[in-house]
Order: sequence, then C-alpha cells, then structure tokens
Amino acid sequence: MRMRRLLAQIMKFGVVGAVAFVIDYGLLALLTEAFGVNYLLSATVSFTVSVAFNYAASMRYVFRHKEGMSRRREFAVFVVLSVVGLGINNACMWAGVEWLGIHYLVVKIVATFLVMVWNFVTRKKFLDAGEAGADDDEAEGAEGAETRN
Repeated sequence: MRMRRLLAQIMKFGVVGAVAFVIDYGLLALLTEAFGVNYLLSATVSFTVSVAFNYAASMRYVFRHKEGMSRRREFAVFVVLSVVGLGINNACMWAGVEWLGIHYLVVKIVATFLVMVWNFVTRKKFLDAGEAGADDDEAEGAEGAETRN
C-alpha cells in the first residue's frame, strides 16, 4: 500500500512537473529567441515563473500539508528549496552552454531532470506530511464506513 501511494504521488508530481516544464521551457525560448534576452537571465525568469505554478499545484495535488506548519513557513521552505534548484539549473545551463558548447534548449532538458529529482526528494522530506496524513485519511474512511453501517 505504501509503495502504491508513493508511485501515485510520483505520477502526480510528474504531471505537475510536465506542466511546469512547458511553462519554464516555453518562456525560456520565448524570452531568448523572440526578445533576445541572455539565456541565463531567461532561464532565471522562466524558472521563477514555473516555481510559482509549481508551488500552487504541488501543495494542492501532490504533497500533504504538514500539520503545525504554517502556510507562510511552508512557502518559505518551498522558496529556499527552489532557490537551490535554481542554482542547480543555472549552473547546468552555464556549464552546458559555455563549457560544453551545447545549445541552451538541449541543456535545459538535462537541467530540468536534475532539478526535478532535487525537487521531489527535498519537498518530500521537508514539506510532505507523508504517511501520517495517509493514515489519517484511512482512519477517517474507516470511521465513515462504521457510521454508514
């Protein structure tokens, strides 16, 4: 049961991440190609916009709010973790483009994968109520079933 919940959570994370990726990648390409913004500045702006979406969607559909953690603190932790993710993203972008000579849009795909792993692991650890919340839902479901019988 625990593995099934984790797999479902990873799948939800993937869907939210895919939408965030479209926002991030699309805005990166738009800013760089259409407006001539430097790829690192574009990457920072697009990443930041996608983080705003990701926070709202992740905390609603993927992770359970920890009891006793205020939304303000939750958001602060999310932002700190995201800033580290931005550092990983931009370091990959710079190294891939400047050192390896790879096109920035190709590097972005690799950077996104690395940041995705960082995001899931750290959000799961620091923001997700995890099994305690799931056990509470099961207990509520059992109580509801007893009440209906």
